[in-house]
Amino acid sequence: MPELPEVEVTRLSFADRIQGALVLGVRLGKPLRWPLSCAPERLVGKRVAGVRRRGKYLLIDLNEGLLLVHLGMSGSLRFEPTLGAAQTHDHFDLITNQGTLRLHDPRRFGAVVFSESEQGQMAQKLLSSLGVEPLEGHFDADHFYQAIHTKKASIKQILLSGQVVVGVGNIYASEALFLAGIRPTVRGLSLSKPRVAKLHACIVQVLRRALEVGGSSLKDFSNAKGESGYFQLETFVYDRESEPCRVCQTPIKMIRQGQRSTFYCPQCQKR
Repeated sequence: MPELPEVEVTRLSFADRIQGALVLGVRLGKPLRWPLSCAPERLVGKRVAGVRRRGKYLLIDLNEGLLLVHLGMSGSLRFEPTLGAAQTHDHFDLITNQGTLRLHDPRRFGAVVFSESEQGQMAQKLLSSLGVEPLEGHFDADHFYQAIHTKKASIKQILLSGQVVVGVGNIYASEALFLAGIRPTVRGLSLSKPRVAKLHACIVQVLRRALEVGGSSLKDFSNAKGESGYFQLETFVYDRESEPCRVCQTPIKMIRQGQRSTFYCPQCQKR
């Protein structure tokens, strides 16, 4: 599933190229997770003012309203001056005078939703409960500690929820917990302030490194230029079940938490 680094890498790969573009048409494929929420022809004639990110959502600001784009479990965007005919898994085209933005999503858990503003009902439903951005100044170690200590869940589940900090999905939560020496099953409220401070630093470190190498391309993720990421080639624990730990050589273990695979080193992450 595309996580914060993949979404940010995608944004950076097309934001400057689509800015100022005039919408000439919209093509819809099979239904996605949520409907567009407006007639496609209503977008024609609008201009793209810019592209932002909030958590795992891309916000395409228009001169009137905005589009909220979520890549779901298997989605990716392409933006090119010309693209061929839409194929089976191409479910949305935003056709502009500067190129076509296309959402490719085999599993159709992604979505493109129009909202009159960021205060609109659908936008608020999707964005209002999100936690702080981990790569911005609002991600403060003290506040992170206080927020974690209001939760009874395991630290891995707290990170995945997106309510305390956004965008730290399965890959990057596993990696940050390894670097911090914290077992994923430990309850958040049992962690001391120094350990939470270390986890805070490791989250930032992991996400910044993932951005540097273009995110993770575990299956078929690519940015809006069609370029793959390489973070998956240097993970310490994620997707390395039974392989030796890169630090201590102990075999990596895999467990299930909330229907998601969790990877950890039983030696480096004792508690």
